[in-house]
Amino acid sequence: MKFNAIRWLNLGCGIFFIAHAWAAEPIPVPLWPDRAPGETNSVSTENDTSKPGVGLIAGKSVIRLGNVSQPSITIYRPAAGKDTGAAVVVCPGGGYSILAWDLEGTEVCDWLNSIGVTGVLLKYRVPKRENGPLQDVQRALGLVRQRAKDLDIDPQRIGVLGFSAGGNLSAELCANYGQRAYPAVDDADAASCRPDFQILIYPGGLVQKDEPGKIAPHLGVTTNTPPTFIMMAADDPARVENALSYALALKQSKVPFELHVYPTGGHGYGLRRTKEPVTTWPNFAAEWMKSRGWLERR
Repeated sequence: MKFNAIRWLNLGCGIFFIAHAWAAEPIPVPLWPDRAPGETNSVSTENDTSKPGVGLIAGKSVIRLGNVSQPSITIYRPAAGKDTGAAVVVCPGGGYSILAWDLEGTEVCDWLNSIGVTGVLLKYRVPKRENGPLQDVQRALGLVRQRAKDLDIDPQRIGVLGFSAGGNLSAELCANYGQRAYPAVDDADAASCRPDFQILIYPGGLVQKDEPGKIAPHLGVTTNTPPTFIMMAADDPARVENALSYALALKQSKVPFELHVYPTGGHGYGLRRTKEPVTTWPNFAAEWMKSRGWLERR
């Protein structure tokens, strides 16, 4: 049975506000009114693919969510006294195979809440389908902007934040917001899905494999690319050229950006603090958002 996605979003948010008063977890809201574009009748079962005690980050386990075929968004609201009206769609990484759900998702939304920003956690489809993640993030941005008034969000202060593959997805959105990668579903798809800013944390796949000095063709930077914050470590196995070359492309297009490169730190730490200075990046990202005026209630 089909249902109206916008009405369901309102219902979902209502459930969230009631649940929040009782310290419950926010409620996921289906991203699409029916099956996502290209999905079949079969629905895979989501599961945590992590193995106990393996792949710990900062001494903690990571939820590596796999087999996602039903994308959703989950709204994390800051305390009323802190709420700035800004929002950020969060795209976890995971090589387009899984989603680092807590490390680069729920924990990030908690941090955004601490600085007065609404976190919109995107559960996009993995393993990757052709255009599937792009369709999901386009839909998420448009849906949030179209429902900004109901969510008490400023429609001109909606950003995107991505880690690793999620950073790649964020950059892809910022290069391909002009035309949806799917047929319009409802009024939400008439709203702009261009982020007002983007934050790329150890992004991967931004450059061509054989020519790391050149941006991947589908990630073209233009004068309309949103202002960007980039952070990466020089010893990141995903290649620091992703950050350097993308920043250079932004400069050449006169797009405002801030770039932080640290000598060490590797890859995949989210915002869990370690002895590595690279893990202080949330402080600088918050200052960047503040300096650009995105944390000022209007």
